[in-house]
Amino acid sequence: MNKLLSIHLLWLMVLFAPAQTIAQIQPIDKDTANALPADTVLPGQKNPFTDAQRLEASNSRFLKRAVIPSVALVGAGILTIQGRGLISSFDTRDARNRAFPNFSTEADDFIMLAPLVGLYGFNLISSQNRHELGRQTLLLGLSGVLASAVVWPVKGLTNIDRPNGEPHAFPSGHTTYAFTIATFMDKEFRHKSPWISVASYGIAGATGVMRVLNNAHWMADVLAGAGVGIISVNTVYWVHAKLTKGGGLNTTFVPVVLPGGAKGMALTIAF
Repeated sequence: MNKLLSIHLLWLMVLFAPAQTIAQIQPIDKDTANALPADTVLPGQKNPFTDAQRLEASNSRFLKRAVIPSVALVGAGILTIQGRGLISSFDTRDARNRAFPNFSTEADDFIMLAPLVGLYGFNLISSQNRHELGRQTLLLGLSGVLASAVVWPVKGLTNIDRPNGEPHAFPSGHTTYAFTIATFMDKEFRHKSPWISVASYGIAGATGVMRVLNNAHWMADVLAGAGVGIISVNTVYWVHAKLTKGGGLNTTFVPVVLPGGAKGMALTIAF
């Protein structure tokens, strides 16, 4: 029974995020949408395509769509560390050892990057990307920085060994970045097709599952990593929306001469 429950729980991680994605694209109350002021489109920002994007700065929406799911995932990770919980990380490790003792793949090292290929592909063939390429890169980079600022210090503080004996298990960095990329793709392209979001989250979930099957991480590490990735991207977009009030940041790179004569580049941001 533990074996069956553990294996099915792992695959539920693949199914959970796409279901959340479909829930996010449900229409909002028309009166609320009609009461919103017209969006100001500044350089680097294309016209919003969904009400969810127009309401990105909403505190209540941020709480329901980002904070609560992320806290639930991180909390589930904490509650199932090692031997804790009804189905613990030790249980899933034991189930993995019985069912897939020789499982080994390197796919989890690069599959999480697959949505990025889609990102730049869509930018080349589609005019429906939410932000211009430069803005997308900036938002993705900031999301990655925020995720890293959480993951790596926590790894050192918790100091939990992985199932294979290597250090710094909690939370999973691979899973964090996989869900960071997936959430970013959801933000940028959910208006084009919800299946882009479903595919991206499915790949992120598969990355987490493979980390467990590879004996590189505990289930708790993967759950927490997914939560960190989701909240990192949502936080960056939430702050971005508040700063720009539905528009965009007018960013410009200009060449400068630094003290001493060295040449460099300066970034200016106009709110």
